[in-house]
Amino acid sequence: MTQEKVRTRFAPSPTGFIHLGNIRSALYPWAYARAMKGDFILRIEDTDLERSTQEAVDVILEGMQWLQLDIDEGPYYQMQRMARYKEVLEQLKAGGHVYPCYMSQQELDALRERQMAAREKPRYDGTWRPEPGKVLPPIPPGVKPVLRFKTPQTGVVGWDDRCKGRIEFQNSELDDLVIARPDGTPTYNFCVCVDDMDMRITHVIRGDDHVNNTPRQLHIYEALGVKPPVFAHLPTVLNEDGEKMSKRRGAKPVTWYRDAGYLPDAMVNYLARLGWSHGDAEIFSRAQFLEWFNLDHLGKSAGQFDEAKLRWVNAQHLKALDEAELARLATPFAEQEGVAAARLDERLPRICALFKDRCETLVDLARWVRLFYVDAIECNAEDAAQHLTPAAEPLLAAFAQAIHDVEWTREAINAAIKGVLKAQGAKMPQLAMPVRVLTMGVAHTPSVDAVLELLGREKILARLQTR
Repeated sequence: MTQEKVRTRFAPSPTGFIHLGNIRSALYPWAYARAMKGDFILRIEDTDLERSTQEAVDVILEGMQWLQLDIDEGPYYQMQRMARYKEVLEQLKAGGHVYPCYMSQQELDALRERQMAAREKPRYDGTWRPEPGKVLPPIPPGVKPVLRFKTPQTGVVGWDDRCKGRIEFQNSELDDLVIARPDGTPTYNFCVCVDDMDMRITHVIRGDDHVNNTPRQLHIYEALGVKPPVFAHLPTVLNEDGEKMSKRRGAKPVTWYRDAGYLPDAMVNYLARLGWSHGDAEIFSRAQFLEWFNLDHLGKSAGQFDEAKLRWVNAQHLKALDEAELARLATPFAEQEGVAAARLDERLPRICALFKDRCETLVDLARWVRLFYVDAIECNAEDAAQHLTPAAEPLLAAFAQAIHDVEWTREAINAAIKGVLKAQGAKMPQLAMPVRVLTMGVAHTPSVDAVLELLGREKILARLQTR
């Protein structure tokens, strides 16, 4: 027997921007499809017309493109599939799996109040459910009914969840689900089943806020005579305060991290560890992640977002990049810092290599890069007050004289510095600190001779004059 080809999907609702908690629900099905040489499908669940926006769709597409979560099919849009949903709805009607319910919202509210007063679970009571020998109430004039699904009233519905283990619900605890609204538009749980059936989805990997939807969907699959997919319900991603991550609680759009100078591979690395692990591996490449990923090592407890940890992971990936690639990635950020791309020259890769160990993001790196290409810089006031003292004046004057005609190599610059220190009877920090403040704006930089060689004689002499 040939094994069924793995097909996974990501099915976001464009009712708000996509944040890191959402995108993790795209990362795992994408990774599983890639690891199993299967297909990954994108579906936009846009049936909430009041809240769905094109802007939110754009953020989903841009975020996935930036993270390189490439899709094999889609994006499919649910609103474009309404004819198909209605066709399957007719199929369920013909099979006797749905029935019209004329109970008004006021009647439903009154029913729930009575149930709560009696300390019962609020639920639809089956007033309009047809049963052998049952007399239904007279149909109220001018009322458009909803369609309800006939949920089995006895027995158990359950599944073996690849993340949570065995999950079961008593059918007696589930009431009859509204499957279509009075205007005929189908509801969420039904649309999801039709989509996953039509798109031949084999594995549904999604957040555990969908656990309560799953028994409903299993009943619909059974009514349609379709084998359900394998389910894996992922624990929630919490924000730094330990609450569920959401835009109302300060979560940022995925694209914010792109614009803040994070690397896609670092984001994939960090997000992967928010609910999955491979031994003690903290830092790994995208290729390693796909080689290692499976559903057997999904975490069972919620992952908590930690921005400091994310910055650390990003810094490790940034350090691992070669200087040419780093220069390419830093270029647009240098432009945002006010350096025209045309001014960036052959020094850029070496500058990136020199400063990458001090940076957590590409924005950090671009701020260092900027100092090599602009004409004027601002000195850190605290560093200037500490190091640009009268005692530093003779040292700085002697240094400016020493480098005026020296051969422009790192070795020669280093020799010039040592010569000044010897002649002035000074120690390295007494000269290096004020030179750094005047030439780079701060007292702490990589090796001073390496920085100065890249900065260039003219800029150094001009900046030494600004004291």
